[in-house]
Amino acid sequence: DETFFLESFKGKRHLPRPARRRGGVGRTRGTSPDQIAVLVVRDRSGETANFRLDKLDAPHVIAVLRPLIASDAILCTDGANVYKTFARATGVAHRPLNVQQGVRVRDGVFHIQNVNAYDSRLKTWMRRFNGIATQYLDNYLGWRRLLERYRGRISPALCLSEAAGRCDINS
Repeated sequence: DETFFLESFKGKRHLPRPARRRGGVGRTRGTSPDQIAVLVVRDRSGETANFRLDKLDAPHVIAVLRPLIASDAILCTDGANVYKTFARATGVAHRPLNVQQGVRVRDGVFHIQNVNAYDSRLKTWMRRFNGIATQYLDNYLGWRRLLERYRGRISPALCLSEAAGRCDINS
């Protein structure tokens, strides 16, 4: 699934657009140039990957998902066309859900509530920062993945070890 964050130039002195006072809202709803798309991928065990996309279209989605999803996996998504295109291009089995029509579970096991719950936790966690600069979005996404992975077992030593790439998942 994808989630969106309003583009922010927090901390910049010169903006390429008029300032939005107190955060404000985007110029248009949905996928507009002032919305930054973040693709979130989760599996049943809770492993998470997320990617900031330059554009929410098939070439960008294929580029980030192809190395991540095994050919024998079953991809369960909302009904967006970019995921159908990805599934056709890679030969991955696809189970789309029509959420607009109220279909939240398919065949009793396929759902996207896991990723939607993560999106909700991510957005709630981000609110405490009163907006973040878009240039630092990837860092915040990584921080949130670290918090999700280790929950209550997190420590400064663990964070440093993860940052250096030397952490054992069972630590």
